[in-house]
Amino acid sequence: MQQNLDREWLGEVAARPAPPAAIDPGLQHPINGIDFAIRVPRLGYFAAVREGVDRAHLYSGPGHYPTTVWPGSVGVVGVAAHNVYWINFPQLQRGDEIDLETRYGVYRYRITGSRIVNPDDRTVLVPGLNSYRLTLTTCWPLWAGAFATQRYVIFAIQVSPATVLPAFA
Repeated sequence: MQQNLDREWLGEVAARPAPPAAIDPGLQHPINGIDFAIRVPRLGYFAAVREGVDRAHLYSGPGHYPTTVWPGSVGVVGVAAHNVYWINFPQLQRGDEIDLETRYGVYRYRITGSRIVNPDDRTVLVPGLNSYRLTLTTCWPLWAGAFATQRYVIFAIQVSPATVLPAFA
């Protein structure tokens, strides 16, 4: 029963087409190492997202998987962080919002679910056809620090196209 409700809810959200926005590709590059910002209103969380997901980048905060798209583009925006930065993220529930603030607009995503996977499972970053998605990854269990052996993944779908330009533009 719950699985059918999930499919209906996901189908409803996925059926809302995000209008194609003309994004200047010249704006989709890091400035001083920062790509965009992530805001999670329910948790009062805000952080700059840097380009890269190696240890050096993730040591200072969230990083954007370089092989994934930028916010507002068709595909999956992938963002990773060490578990110490996202210790409260398991409190998030389906329907909670995540905003990605770029130099060319703010994109809102709504959480559709989460799961725990093996560290080598890259399928969580595979985009659906013509979809605008966000995938967040961190180490699991969160309390294990460097001894975490799995990944906690949050999935979200874009529900609004670019809105007001952010203050840091």
